[in-house]
Amino acid sequence: MESIIGRIKELSEDIGRPLNLMEVCGTHTVAIFRHGIRSVIPDKIRLLSGPGCPVCVTSVADVEKAIRISEEKGVILTTFGDMMRVPGVKRTLTDARVEGADVRIVYSPVDALTLAKDNSDKTVVFFATGFETTSPSVAATLLMAEGEGVKNFYIHSVHKLVPPALNALVSMEGIDIDGFILPGHVSTIIGVVPYRFLCNDHNIASVIAGFGAEDILKGIQLLMEQISRDQYDVKVQYSDVVREEGNPKAMQILTDLFKEEDAHWRGIGVIPGSGLVLRKEYEHRDALKLFDIDIADAGEPKACRCGDVLTGRILPTQCNLFGKVCTPEKPVGACMVSTEGSCAAYYKYGGTE
Repeated sequence: MESIIGRIKELSEDIGRPLNLMEVCGTHTVAIFRHGIRSVIPDKIRLLSGPGCPVCVTSVADVEKAIRISEEKGVILTTFGDMMRVPGVKRTLTDARVEGADVRIVYSPVDALTLAKDNSDKTVVFFATGFETTSPSVAATLLMAEGEGVKNFYIHSVHKLVPPALNALVSMEGIDIDGFILPGHVSTIIGVVPYRFLCNDHNIASVIAGFGAEDILKGIQLLMEQISRDQYDVKVQYSDVVREEGNPKAMQILTDLFKEEDAHWRGIGVIPGSGLVLRKEYEHRDALKLFDIDIADAGEPKACRCGDVLTGRILPTQCNLFGKVCTPEKPVGACMVSTEGSCAAYYKYGGTE
């Protein structure tokens, strides 16, 4: 590892200018803090957090829809634990549960399907969040429900796709990113090809890295070598896990059940083709087709700069609410909720840069 750190310092001197490197995945954000990566790399290398936390990017409107669904008569709303405290318009799913809604935490969509089997007199809805890592398991669970004839199981899909978000990000005004540390888990599913637009169209260095200290440092080295040579590609440091073609079986089941649609990302806005909705032949599993829910007001929390954090425009500590009005105990924005959220990581580990 010492040789990697030494090489990073050499490359920093060769390049000369400051660099903005963005880790897309929230797990990388936490790992960078936990391993003390910033303390061993040159100050000229600035590590930014990107829109890779699914809890953080779920829009206010989508959370509010889940809250409204949970309040429908005879509904059991199931969700991952991190989504319980994400603010909707005025409340969270935790608030809805306190007020009488039947909201339950599950650890997988299969758990939600089991609840549907055990509660045939109820309508069980799974709040389906996440990126390409989790969406194939939701698709597989829906096929299980179809095959077993479980008619009371539905989903509220707010699944997001990473490559369209990155494409939107690098096309925004005022965004200055020299290289991406790409998400390892997502890449096990989608492979390498969907990221190639970063090097081909934008001359941006990219590397798919693992989550250990040496993995991340090696990823930074690979990015800097590309920048130093002015030759850009998508390198794979996480080669024991990520294949060029990804996981074709997982991608096929995803394509069979879902189609791409424009989606709203919290603090960023609508990104074309970045969401997944059920295809027509599976629309009978869509909770929003079952309930008539109209969200009239779904603005961002006042003064919350989660969107600027997710796009790398500011660090969490540059938000006026950080650590004062907004804390993990009483989050204003979604970036402070999840353990993978940028603001939560900065708060926990005392990030100041």
